[in-house]
Amino acid sequence: MQKIIADYGATISGTVLLAFGLCLVLVLLKHRIPRLMGRPADIKAVQSAHNRLTPRVGGIAIFGAFALTLAYLAPLDVPYIGILAAAFFLFAVGLAEDLGFDVSPRKRIAAAGVASLVAIMLLGQWLLRTDIPFLDPLLAFWPVGVALTLLLTVGIANGFNLIDGVNGLAALAGVVAAVSLAKIASKVGYMPISYLSLVLAASLIGFLLLNYPFGLIFLGDAGAYTIGFVLSWFGIALLAVAPEVSPWAVLLLFFWPVADTLLAIYRRVRRKGDAMAPDRLHVHQMVMRALEICWIGRKRRHISNPLTTLVLAPFVIAPPLVGVLMWDDSFRAFLSVIAFCTLFATSYTLAGAFIRRFRRQMGLGR
Repeated sequence: MQKIIADYGATISGTVLLAFGLCLVLVLLKHRIPRLMGRPADIKAVQSAHNRLTPRVGGIAIFGAFALTLAYLAPLDVPYIGILAAAFFLFAVGLAEDLGFDVSPRKRIAAAGVASLVAIMLLGQWLLRTDIPFLDPLLAFWPVGVALTLLLTVGIANGFNLIDGVNGLAALAGVVAAVSLAKIASKVGYMPISYLSLVLAASLIGFLLLNYPFGLIFLGDAGAYTIGFVLSWFGIALLAVAPEVSPWAVLLLFFWPVADTLLAIYRRVRRKGDAMAPDRLHVHQMVMRALEICWIGRKRRHISNPLTTLVLAPFVIAPPLVGVLMWDDSFRAFLSVIAFCTLFATSYTLAGAFIRRFRRQMGLGR
């Protein structure tokens, strides 16, 4: 990774500035092109954590900067462009929702599945190993391998969308996952994935300069879904060419969006509700409400929103760091996944109990 930074540091820095500039243009155009802010009803959605309409098209800037950088360096013949080609369909569907054309969650998830099928066809590969002895032999049988690949890539793409509820959280998770992937890829000498991941991280950093802390522009569905999709496929591509890399270590890079998704599924199955229905029980929403109820007050969401990301940042960053440290040790990486899952579930349960108890003591309603 140091070699890439040394050779292409100026280009990566340029990507940061390009993404920032594109974001700035979109922010300045918001009054001239109202569709950039989606639907007015979005601000009243049950899962909303904001109090004003804001451009939701940060994905345009991120992937515009990403694509332009790769086009500039096209003579490098960077492989895995097929992943980006497949991602374009998902990006277009997400962008339609961001612009207010009302694309349902089921249709967006279906689009992620179609995009993954396109990636499988273009690359001619799917996830072939998990380091689970009884499962790995079955993955060579394409119905099993393709099904698991779809489950993981669609799940991670949706996971990034689910955690995109407060300023900077999903983008932070994306930057950490991308840099971690780049580091692991550099350890095995596979520079294409390392290079692509760093360029994507640079695009996200450029976006973050306007997204955090003031929330001048949001990722939107085009940004969140596509980030998760592209990064998950980079992980699969790395596992395909580097047998020494642990799949469990790669999973740690995406721990936060995966854990939040599994928790959301559990909540909705338990209450026998619509699996696609939004709620206000994601971790970031509970942390933000706790900050407002216990310390800040409900009328200071401009403070509680970015502060939530700051509070959660260590928990988002820790699993990928462990994944990098244990990149070639599947057993220890597996134990780390179990440990982080236990910590995640326990913390969520205790946090919910604390909030309920505090509200009762203060005589507050729901």
